[in-house]
Amino acid sequence: MIFLDYRDPRPVYEQIVSRIRELVEAGGLSENERLPSVRQLAIDLGVNPNTVQKAYAELERQGYLYTVKGRGNFVSYGEELKEKRRMDKKDAFIQAAEEAMKAGITGQELKQELERLSGDEKTGIGGKHD
Repeated sequence: MIFLDYRDPRPVYEQIVSRIRELVEAGGLSENERLPSVRQLAIDLGVNPNTVQKAYAELERQGYLYTVKGRGNFVSYGEELKEKRRMDKKDAFIQAAEEAMKAGITGQELKQELERLSGDEKTGIGGKHD
């Protein structure tokens, strides 16, 4: 489920946050699924429980989980958070496209790259990623 890369320069709690977010967004953890307890995840990863608690607190702040007193931490990746993430990615894409065009990449070249990434040159549908 979660692994740590000790060569990664990021703090351990950030790695935990990042990995859990990835799992939630990819569907590896579903909405309302219970996460391991702070103590259990700390033991599994060989880290201080305070590190896991800090990661869980950050995930809760970001809207990826919620806590039920006495029951644990649960995934909270509902439609509102999905839509916010979608809009954030769209905004980042628009900004990147604008920067690319300022650097001399044409709209046609950007369109060709999108078609290549999507896998179907005619419809832009296919979801193929290299």
